[in-house]
Amino acid sequence: MTRTDPALPPRLEMRGLGLRFGAVRALDGIDLAVRPGEIVALLGDSGCGKSTLLRTIAGLERPDRGTVRLDGADVGGVPPEARGVGLMFQDYALFPHLTVAENVRFGLHAHPGKAARAVATARLQQVGLADREAGYPGTLSGGESQRVALARALAPGPRILLLDEPFSNLDRRTRDRVRSDTLDLLRETGTTTILVTHDPEEALGFADRIALMRAGRIVQVGTGDDLYRRPISRFAARFFGDLVEVTGTCRAGHVATPFGACPAPDLPEGAGAVACWRPEAIRLAPVGEGLPGRVVGRRFLGATAILAVEAAGFDASLPLPVSGTDGRGPGDAVGLRCDEASTFIFADGMD
Repeated sequence: MTRTDPALPPRLEMRGLGLRFGAVRALDGIDLAVRPGEIVALLGDSGCGKSTLLRTIAGLERPDRGTVRLDGADVGGVPPEARGVGLMFQDYALFPHLTVAENVRFGLHAHPGKAARAVATARLQQVGLADREAGYPGTLSGGESQRVALARALAPGPRILLLDEPFSNLDRRTRDRVRSDTLDLLRETGTTTILVTHDPEEALGFADRIALMRAGRIVQVGTGDDLYRRPISRFAARFFGDLVEVTGTCRAGHVATPFGACPAPDLPEGAGAVACWRPEAIRLAPVGEGLPGRVVGRRFLGATAILAVEAAGFDASLPLPVSGTDGRGPGDAVGLRCDEASTFIFADGMD
């Protein structure tokens, strides 16, 4: 979690940002503040506006309305190279004709030659590649290329670092290691960072806070725990994993579900509702306890298994996925319980 002081003024502040490309609203009323040293993930599907927002912060796109402030100053008229913003794309954009050290020194025009070499060497040492400074990008692995690009982005000491899907070109094993190393370095240097990603797992593991985007808007901002455990809509809940859903009606402040009546204090009397659970919130219980069910399938995963369970009140064509470790299989009767604290109630149609 972030160790920055929440009382500090924002390093970056966006208010009412809007940007159209023809008839498309790429950004639609964006409000977001990022504290010094904080790491924030912009999360969403392709085309939701997250990369456009990143480019707008960098000054590569000019908004139709709204403001971008860095350290309290409006940078609307400031060119990209004068904003003190580091930008790293997913293809890394290393210059193949320059050595690794020359790539890192590329953005250090304001430094004398000796000072630039010292900064580049220091950054390469931080990413564990000081011994490769005389080599060329064509000799590097994907993970090494990513680390060189990170060193180059950090070399000028940017006020804020913008990362656009920086790990997407790496295989899973390399991605996990490089992502962890990058996070450690950003924490060590106290670099304020915005990460663009479409991967919920990456956002949860990397960022202090997540801004979930949809159709050019930020629909929810909070810690990973906030978004996972307290989503404000079915869209937000679904983005972080599968949901088991049943429809109902609000009566006397409650919605009837197969697991019993669930509180719905924010819904008006008679309103349509959807009750949702993440699969891990539904657990096995002894036969005769909880909701009766019958196992209709089993998928072995090593340490555990996923049971497909039919139960009254749920769509029989979509058996409930329930974790189990005790060897029960197709045909066995089971009981089911749910974690009431992990039950989400949304107004029907609230996507």
